[in-house]
Amino acid sequence: MELPHGVHLAYCTNIHPAETWAETLAALERCTLKVRDAVGCQNPGRPFGIGLRLGDTASRELAQPEALGRFRGWLERNRCYVFTINGFPYGQFHGKRVKEQVYRPDWSTPERLGYTRRLLAILAGLLDLAPAGCEGSVSTLPVSFKAFGLDASQRRAAVRNLWECVDQMETLSAATGRALHLGLEPEPLCTLETTAETVAFFEELAAERPGDARWRNFLGVNFDVCHLACEYEEPRASFAALRAGGIRVSKIHLSSALRVRPTPAAREALKPFTDDVYLHQVIAGTGSRRLRAHLDLADALQAAPRGDETEWRVHFHVPLHMEEGSVFGTTAAANLQALECLAADPALCRHLEMETYTWGVLPAALRSRNVVDQLAAEYAWCLAQWERLIGK
Repeated sequence: MELPHGVHLAYCTNIHPAETWAETLAALERCTLKVRDAVGCQNPGRPFGIGLRLGDTASRELAQPEALGRFRGWLERNRCYVFTINGFPYGQFHGKRVKEQVYRPDWSTPERLGYTRRLLAILAGLLDLAPAGCEGSVSTLPVSFKAFGLDASQRRAAVRNLWECVDQMETLSAATGRALHLGLEPEPLCTLETTAETVAFFEELAAERPGDARWRNFLGVNFDVCHLACEYEEPRASFAALRAGGIRVSKIHLSSALRVRPTPAAREALKPFTDDVYLHQVIAGTGSRRLRAHLDLADALQAAPRGDETEWRVHFHVPLHMEEGSVFGTTAAANLQALECLAADPALCRHLEMETYTWGVLPAALRSRNVVDQLAAEYAWCLAQWERLIGK
């Protein structure tokens, strides 16, 4: 939905298990339309924005002109529009082990390039249904996973592939009159993990084509608040560093991580959060700075306790409105700071997306509602914060 100051808000449909286009459309009909109605977007004057997740299979199917045309009709009939696509997970994202495979294929490969180019073309074919002036964004993985060990030639290939997307986005934006941009999403233990690493990579990318500054318009960062909070970074400082580097914020993922003191009781209480599907990196610190990383929550729980680790930040997306308890805290304060920065300067970023994709693996106590009610509660939280900051 469109908020004051031209900011658009959606939830990411990666919360719904779906790999084919038929499965994706069924989830939109089964859940997304109910969420639309729950948040008050039933009337034609307030269309409902969708943050679409398309894996490789679904993207190939929707890219067919007939399928895309039918979806355009569906959007018009249901008073919806797509302004952003999650292009991070390439393959299956629910129901089986994902873990580090979510970072494959990475940006050094033609498969990642072809998939992303397809998503950009799909989005360009839908943007005219969005409110006037609405841009289009695609989010993608932060180059690769550090453990994959990209060599210099692979890193150079990643840079060249991203430049190919710049060329494509310039062409599509000129043809449609709607700006497109691609956001790399820093994440713990990935090639782009911190703000500093991200700024350094964009300097490397700019050096590939000296004097060509088009990347500033078409490439940027998908700022996942949970990911940077896990690194003990604050949005205000990160946004300032990105701006100083001339790097746009393509989209902001509103997301919260678990934050705990690693006491014996807390470590025991964390066990239900381990699962065989997603990677839950744990960044141990002092409460104000990063000390070390554990690849996964299970690894952190098996490791011998360390006295200098006074806090763990766990890459496990929990509901935005989750209340803190005696054992678990969250990094929700980082979301509030990000929204404060955006309210103070709406030109910072025009796209907000809620991304609590872990619904299917949340402990039962946090899944007491159905998924529609859960999503409606996250909308209520976001809209209340936005109203508090900028007024009605």
